Amino acid sequence: MKPTPKSPFAALGALRDALPPGPTPSPVVTTAPAAAPNPYGGKVVVSRSRKGRGGRTVTVIAGLRGGEAVLDAHCRELKKALGCGASVEGETIVVSGDLIERVKKWLEDAGAKKVIVGT
Repeated sequence: MKPTPKSPFAALGALRDALPPGPTPSPVVTTAPAAAPNPYGGKVVVSRSRKGRGGRTVTVIAGLRGGEAVLDAHCRELKKALGCGASVEGETIVVSGDLIERVKKWLEDAGAKKVIVGT
């Protein structure tokens, strides 16, 4: 039989054992992620509009915070809850039809503290 060569890793293990101890790792401190700001924190204005829509009435929701992704999510929830069409236009949500009272109630149930009905 052939003699087995020594493993190079055995020599490295002996060198590792000769090293002085390193610093002890600091404990990992995890902090809870910051809670997302309430998109309904300020005042939310719900108004009726017909301007530039060929005479069709729409309900416009303005004053929601949180960016486009948050507005898209709220738009989808609103469409499912009210069974109507809705879209995001800039920083507002536009709901098809004259649904001011239903939208106001939905916003209040969703956590909006101050809902103002405009004209």
